[in-house]
Amino acid sequence: MTARVKAYAKLNLTLSLTGVMDGYHTLDSLVCTVDLFDYIKLKKRKDNLINVEMRGQGLESLPPEKNNAVKAGEEYVKTFATRGADIVIYKNIPVGAGLGGSSADVAGVLRGMTKLYGAGSERQLKEIADRLGSDTGYLLTGGFARLTGRGEQVESLKLKQRLDFLLLLPKEGVSTAECYRLSDSFPQENTSSDGAIKALSEGDTVALGKSLNNALYLPATKLNGDVKTAYEELSDFSPLGVNMTGSGSGVFALFENAEFCAWAKSRYRGKFKCIQLKTHIPKI
Repeated sequence: MTARVKAYAKLNLTLSLTGVMDGYHTLDSLVCTVDLFDYIKLKKRKDNLINVEMRGQGLESLPPEKNNAVKAGEEYVKTFATRGADIVIYKNIPVGAGLGGSSADVAGVLRGMTKLYGAGSERQLKEIADRLGSDTGYLLTGGFARLTGRGEQVESLKLKQRLDFLLLLPKEGVSTAECYRLSDSFPQENTSSDGAIKALSEGDTVALGKSLNNALYLPATKLNGDVKTAYEELSDFSPLGVNMTGSGSGVFALFENAEFCAWAKSRYRGKFKCIQLKTHIPKI
């Protein structure tokens, strides 16, 4: 028996730092999934082993002990006493761009194993996901959500607005750990996701564009100057707003509609990879 799963990337529309807990930064972030995904194929094994093959994004030689997708499969087998699986992950989500690719793969493997073996409630799967990454539990479901705590506290938002983005991808990523560490030396504004959520719920994309923010942007620009360049290049197209996702290095612009987004993409002449995206709303 086989199963197939799409593991979707996410964008942080807002990200403010709210404190430190147990050595980790806490945050308040409005997130959404977008139509950029890794494709995962799973096939049952007769033993309890998990074998993961990565294809794409230069991850073919990633050691199993450093691959959270392997850990996800092993945790599933251990928790529910199932047999194992041969798993192939076709990588499309860029690495080190703040798009949640590793977390998406963990969530995808857990959902795929559930398709294969039928074991595990939503609560149990989220417990496994939370152990493997701060935003991994959110990516089990995706859509619009507000993340708090370390990202493991998920408030799903029953919103279905289509948003159109243009994403620029600097060649080099940003170290998440270094970016958070460096953020301690920057003053933090007292912001929250309330304004962006209100704008989104009212369908006011102009107000949403003005509400985009990321407390990690300035630290990220110190670690990778291309982040600032990408931000400035997107701003030249006069979008509704520009923001960095996660800890970078991906930077995106929000546009009024897909036509304006396509227009900007057709006229972009910079050095970064350019991808047009729209929100992905799960059917569940």
